[in-house]
Amino acid sequence: MTSPEHTQLLILGAGPAGLAAGLYAARADLAPIILTGPELGGQVAITYIVENYPGFPEGVEGPNLVNRFKEQAEKFGARLVLDTATAVDFSQRPFRIRTTKTEYTADTVIVATGATAKQLEIPGEDELIGMGVSYCATCDGHFFKGMDIMVVGGGDSALEEALFLTRYANSVTIVHRRNRLRAGPLLQKRAREHPKIRFLMDTVVTEILGEDMVEGVRLRHVPTGEEREHPIAGVFIFIGYHPNTDLFEGQLTLDERGYIAVDKHMHTNIPGVFAAGEVADSRYRQVITSAGMGAAAAMEAIHFLEDTEKLP
Repeated sequence: MTSPEHTQLLILGAGPAGLAAGLYAARADLAPIILTGPELGGQVAITYIVENYPGFPEGVEGPNLVNRFKEQAEKFGARLVLDTATAVDFSQRPFRIRTTKTEYTADTVIVATGATAKQLEIPGEDELIGMGVSYCATCDGHFFKGMDIMVVGGGDSALEEALFLTRYANSVTIVHRRNRLRAGPLLQKRAREHPKIRFLMDTVVTEILGEDMVEGVRLRHVPTGEEREHPIAGVFIFIGYHPNTDLFEGQLTLDERGYIAVDKHMHTNIPGVFAAGEVADSRYRQVITSAGMGAAAAMEAIHFLEDTEKLP
């Protein structure tokens, strides 16, 4: 069997956190290896345009921003590998990581595997992502100025994002499958008192309609089964996120929602293993905050290697 390839730093994930970590580590001559997973860029890669990342006053297409991150990291010596980690052993150093193709050992690891927005899994959803279907109000709300839009969900995130979207939209309709919201009382009060917000309770979205852009949805009233079409310009889905942490259960400490627990310096419970981006951030979930966490994790990895005399 071929011996594992060794690296001082292995980065799992190639979204903003992983690529920023790769850039900082590469500039420190660590020659980090970045395992991209099944696709490069994470959620920003499916974002039509990003208007809130500094340095791009005209906005930048999500895939273009990812490519620029990638090019900059590679320029300084980061190596991106299209491969996915399938098993990790953090019980001793060097850490061991198996992938679909090979095996690595690493003196330090940064976990930046991100989180996946839960989907409704209905017709039209995948086809219209970025064309009126969104999972991020901060990213995409600006595009719906003066329009009528819909928010799906009944928890804190759904109501917070609905309130945010009232800055832009003409109206926001919150659709929830039950007759009672799960959000906290204060959020519910604010949402119910807002003149732009209305509610459709006991209702589910069964299909998103439109060819090149969202034009409407098909709704079903749960108690009666009655279906109808509802014209709408955008559908924002906030039914939760799933952090991509299944691989690390039993090795890294996770919080009650499954996110990796880190301290303010991106340290996990295992010395030498760091986490950054949405895999450890259930609150902000922004490109800029993920990139910042990735940079911090890389700097901490550098300090760790210096302290353990792994750097020349």
